[in-house]
Amino acid sequence: MTDSISEEPSQALDSSTGLDEFCIAGHKFQSRLILGSGKYDSFEVMRESFEVAETECVTIAVRREKLHDSSGRNILDFVDPSRLVLLPNTAGCYDADTAVRCAKMGREILRGLENSGADWVKLEVLGDSRSLLPDPIELLKATEVLVKDGFQVLCYSSDDPIVARRLKDAGATSVMPAGSPIGSGLGVINRNSLQIILEDLKQGDPDYPVIIDAGVGTASDVAIAMELGFDGVLLNTAVARAADPIRMAEAMKYGVRAGRLAFQSGRIPQSRYASASSPEVGVISKRQQ
Repeated sequence: MTDSISEEPSQALDSSTGLDEFCIAGHKFQSRLILGSGKYDSFEVMRESFEVAETECVTIAVRREKLHDSSGRNILDFVDPSRLVLLPNTAGCYDADTAVRCAKMGREILRGLENSGADWVKLEVLGDSRSLLPDPIELLKATEVLVKDGFQVLCYSSDDPIVARRLKDAGATSVMPAGSPIGSGLGVINRNSLQIILEDLKQGDPDYPVIIDAGVGTASDVAIAMELGFDGVLLNTAVARAADPIRMAEAMKYGVRAGRLAFQSGRIPQSRYASASSPEVGVISKRQQ
């Protein structure tokens, strides 16, 4: 197996970053960093984090208790829909029926908002509250229902290549395997399975978007994910619960850019032995004297 998935940049470059644009569910983005909107100490910190990260897409949990803070302020008043595409998610759902209802509720809440993307959804169907890993059976069931209902479904999945393949076959617009459990900060811990997922899902379909979703803790984790060949990274806790969320959001921006550029540039082959960077021709060593 190779260390990364080969890809020829086929889209226009952003002159400010040198990166090719990212397309998913009909939306085109210059930024490949998607941020969540939960766990911030305040909506003001959340908004500024979005700004410095230069993200163009944010997820919104649509369960009704998540839209307001303790003072009754609505999160949608702190998200600029003229600049950000809103991606509703079904966070906190543990069965397919609840997730489907939640997705439909999100569509209604966001319908009519500028730039809302109301017919797409980040689908989460969790197996238990301890690991927060997906329930593959319920996830697949919900995917099939929502695809039939006209949704563009972005599936939060485990790092199981077989499950990823089944979700794509069911019509998922994107499969988004976890780098590690939600909020763990462990980073990308199962590179082998993730590389298999990339190879499987992009075989014959190189533009199919595959995104790392969950588990990253810092900018180097993001860079690693991008170097492996993922099309983007979706994260929340690593920024929202950082000691300084705003500065961490900026670090994540540069981590995504660095990782994408490194992937496009092509790393050198790994070797057990050294390879001199300077020519040795004409150098007389003590052994030759």
